[in-house]
Amino acid sequence: MSDFLKVSRDGDVAIVTIDNPPVNALSFHVREPLMQALVGLRDDPTVAAIVIACAGRTFVAGADITEFGKPVQQPELRAIVATLETIAKPTIAAIHGTALGGGLELALGCHFRVADAGAKLGLPEVKLGLLPGGGGTVRLPRLVGAVKALKMIVSGALIGAEEAHAAGLVDAVFKGDLTTHAVNFAREIARKGGPFTPVRDRNDGPRETDLAAFDAEAADLAKKARGLEAPIACAQAVRNAVTLPFDEALAAERALFVELVASDQSRAQRHLFFAEREAAKIPGKDIIKRRIARIGIIGAGTMGGGIAMAFANGGYSVTLLETSQEVLQRGLGTIDKNYAVSVTRGSLTEDAKWQRLAQFTGSTNYADLADCDLIVEAVFEDMAVKKEVFGKLDAVAKPGAILATNTSYLDINEIAASTSRPQDVLGLHFFSPANVMKLLEIVRAEKTAPEALATVVDLARRIGKVAVVVGVCHGFVGNRMLAARGAESEALLLEGATPRQIDQAFTDFGWPMGPFQMGDLAGLDIGWRNRKARGQTAVIADTLCEQGRFGQKTGRGFYLYEASERTPVPDPQVEALIRDKAAEKGIVPRAIGAEEIIERTLYPLVNEGAKILEEGIAARASDIDVVWANGYGFPVGKGGPMFWAGLEGPAKLIERLDHWHQRTGKDVFKVAPLLRRMAETGSWETGG
Repeated sequence: MSDFLKVSRDGDVAIVTIDNPPVNALSFHVREPLMQALVGLRDDPTVAAIVIACAGRTFVAGADITEFGKPVQQPELRAIVATLETIAKPTIAAIHGTALGGGLELALGCHFRVADAGAKLGLPEVKLGLLPGGGGTVRLPRLVGAVKALKMIVSGALIGAEEAHAAGLVDAVFKGDLTTHAVNFAREIARKGGPFTPVRDRNDGPRETDLAAFDAEAADLAKKARGLEAPIACAQAVRNAVTLPFDEALAAERALFVELVASDQSRAQRHLFFAEREAAKIPGKDIIKRRIARIGIIGAGTMGGGIAMAFANGGYSVTLLETSQEVLQRGLGTIDKNYAVSVTRGSLTEDAKWQRLAQFTGSTNYADLADCDLIVEAVFEDMAVKKEVFGKLDAVAKPGAILATNTSYLDINEIAASTSRPQDVLGLHFFSPANVMKLLEIVRAEKTAPEALATVVDLARRIGKVAVVVGVCHGFVGNRMLAARGAESEALLLEGATPRQIDQAFTDFGWPMGPFQMGDLAGLDIGWRNRKARGQTAVIADTLCEQGRFGQKTGRGFYLYEASERTPVPDPQVEALIRDKAAEKGIVPRAIGAEEIIERTLYPLVNEGAKILEEGIAARASDIDVVWANGYGFPVGKGGPMFWAGLEGPAKLIERLDHWHQRTGKDVFKVAPLLRRMAETGSWETGG
């Protein structure tokens, strides 16, 4: 019928195959021929059953989100699903790969759903600041029950075929040729005869008559939303499916969807969705990537062990190197314990744990890294130490092996220059815990070969990381901007704000935690050590560290922590220390509001981002947003600092930065020229 949809026959069973690579999105050029096909097959007396399948690696993985916010081209998905529900003969969705969002909603329009054993299903629209807009919130509860539907839709999590089968979402699970199985299933169902009841008229799932229990579950999920609108709207839409007639609930779902799609939050989350994909693109055509089979990791401490787990989790063999057997065994033991915790939580089977542990080889001999294709150094953050390590690697690594440093701050050009192969050297800045955190800053040094860079960008995707390529400067993108964000933290304390007030301003903004709670969690001694290495001081934080108050690990930092508790409790001794230090400096404390806290922390954050763009350290403003949303907890509903600057208004940022620069004279408030240009043009483009 078209380049994107084919109709074939297997006897009296019609097979409608969508072919819209790469993920069979329900674009207009798919919807139009699909509607025509369904109407024709509905009215064809020689067709006993209809199977909807997809070519390529997946079933329909969602709507075409590039169409969101634009005039709707008919037929839209809701009309196609409504047409499916007018078909008296059995309709079967044959699901392989993933059935996501609009893809699952299309499948919910069918009478039956069969799936390949490896398939995954879900309604992840909440991650784009939306809710399912094609009837998913109303139909899914009719199959799996309201509470199960609530959890799936509000979390956006995917479930496997077997779980979907157990829940009633999928009618059969097959291994082997799915289309053949689906056709046989369809023929048998047709032979048995109808009537075939559409999902809209069914109520096969558990009947939740206790709305109080449903509302309690919804309230618990709402607490985790941290100011995001979409999870709340999702919960309301599922509740409507229980309390309202089908058509009223469907209309209410649409009204909520229309409201969300126009919201700043959804715009922000869709911005991040596209930004992540753009960040992974490397300029240049026909770059031949290097083969990566074995990974070497130097250092089995917290970072090295986490990095090793990240690669092992991605299916790679890992050689883990340490200075002694004692330290090596301690590191391997920690990895074992981490996997054991995953088994206890049910996120990993015992068999899978042993399979991953079998991928590790421990060593204390650099010669054992000779067969590694990528070697990641994760030792102490000291230039002399790192140069010594790279000198040893230069002697043993095979030609073409990529040599990476996990440094957070140091000059990778200097490290690369200490080797005879600077073209093979780059930075892989993982975030702790490296086996969990998604962000990976890939640092392109001055002489890094394009194929080395392209190889690690592809590798990052394979191990489930969100990769952003950045240039060399102190702290790269994330930590350099973090320094700008925190430049006024001590001044705010000395002038009258408490750690709790500053942290509260951050959590009210949407951060998971504020800077002082985060400092306590990470360990205040880390920042103390970095400051001493650079000849810098922070009067309050340094004094706390001198007193042995390193945060949660010592039970005391900016806050107090009860034994085995991670809840921060304000400490009168810290507040007294702040007042004493202020008095020593002749500072008279005053009331400081949340607005001033944001102006003196987040406005410099954006300003530093503008400087980074001007210098070419980041290629795109959206790359900076990806770094901050995935590595530092910037609220996704605000789209990252550079996107948020557009929402906040660049003219406002400039006026307040100028105000604080005039008042304090500090460079952190000196407005970047690019920020001033952005206020005039509305674009972060540098013109370079």
